[in-house]
Amino acid sequence: MNKIFSFIIALGLLSNASAAQHKKTTKYTSTHTTSSHKTSSHKSVSHKSVSHKSAKHKTTVHTNVSHTTYLPTHRVTHLHHYGLGGNPIPGADQTDQYLGYLQGKNIGMVVNQTSVIGKNLTPSPDSLLKLGVSIKKIFGPEHGFRGNNSDGATVNNDVDSKTGLPIISLYGKHNKPTAGDLKGIDLMIFDIQDVGARFYTYISTLHYVMEACAENNIELMILDRPNPNGYLVDGPVLDTAYRSFVGMHPVPIAHGMTIGEYAQMINGEGWLNNHVQCKLKIIKVANYNHKMGYELPVYPSPNLNSQQSIALYPSVCLFEGTVMSLGRGTDFPFTVVGHPGFKGTYKFTFTPVSMPGKSDNPPLKDRLCYGIDLQSYDTDLLRRSGKLNLNWLITLYKNYPDQTHYFNAYFTKLVGNETLRKQIESGLSEREIRQSWEPALSVFKQTREKYLLYQ
Repeated sequence: MNKIFSFIIALGLLSNASAAQHKKTTKYTSTHTTSSHKTSSHKSVSHKSVSHKSAKHKTTVHTNVSHTTYLPTHRVTHLHHYGLGGNPIPGADQTDQYLGYLQGKNIGMVVNQTSVIGKNLTPSPDSLLKLGVSIKKIFGPEHGFRGNNSDGATVNNDVDSKTGLPIISLYGKHNKPTAGDLKGIDLMIFDIQDVGARFYTYISTLHYVMEACAENNIELMILDRPNPNGYLVDGPVLDTAYRSFVGMHPVPIAHGMTIGEYAQMINGEGWLNNHVQCKLKIIKVANYNHKMGYELPVYPSPNLNSQQSIALYPSVCLFEGTVMSLGRGTDFPFTVVGHPGFKGTYKFTFTPVSMPGKSDNPPLKDRLCYGIDLQSYDTDLLRRSGKLNLNWLITLYKNYPDQTHYFNAYFTKLVGNETLRKQIESGLSEREIRQSWEPALSVFKQTREKYLLYQ
């Protein structure tokens, strides 16, 4: 391992902080759980399908945790703008903490363009292949392995031109790895940057990967990454009668968890099919807490292409369930909201156009939209409030000239209930709407505490 570690440093794949801490061993939690390994028929939830009812799971913690292991991590040594800590070091960058564990194993990786290692942002599969890791297959989520597929586009199986590895798509009709997909794999790695919103589909992919691993007795290693909206826990808790690929679990719109923490909750709350348990090994983020701001080194999808859009996303994405344009088909998606019907009401304008690889056929394509510009909105206001902004949604509804056609069917999927639409249509205030989220939201916050790896 010392030779390997020296080689890693020579390649520049580790941060200086990671290298300096190589020999330190402080407490770090990685949860291993046993699996019942019962394989049963499981119907995938399609992103395009109509919401369907599913059995509600009991929210009790399973107690069949076999053991907990401790691995090295890093001490908090610097002050950060939003909380204590140095610069967060993603799990993937801490190669010295997991490289030895991969030796002699055939590896499958669930990755996309955000899966990078080191200051040079080298794709993690490329890095690990150079270090002799036996990667056999790549599994890609929505937008594909290299992140260059448009929103909602079908992503097919392929072969990566750079590495020659087979790529199995986990978006579209094939959300869950099959036993055949996993044949010959000893360990799966999940390394994808999330943004902390229930309807962002990477956590749905996480669910299906965990389920497949549990049913096929394969361990899942999660290379954890910071949640850029980790401070935010807010919104209505999803009613599982409205379960879909953009909302699979009874959590609020903003869950305030990292991928690693969310995986522990999926296991602990018994949300996998037949309550199977996935064996997890989590490489924690170093120098991180949920109060931190975090600037993503690689944007997580074609239409979340700025820090501003990522900060606004949990609040504005509900407009996707209305007749509004959120700027898909522009250079500033998720930072503007508008519609041609607002002519004379708002002065700001934009025109969505087809942008292949980003948004081929955006809502209101080639139509001049009038609306609100949030490109310069102070997102620290959201952070200080600790709440989603509902005012934009309510105000634009009130100002829209054809209110009976403001919402569409997708709104219910995004919200996870039919209540919010009715509340807005009936004129309830934001305060009254928020009151209806209780006590479910407070119960979730208490449940969340059990699975947190960071303060």
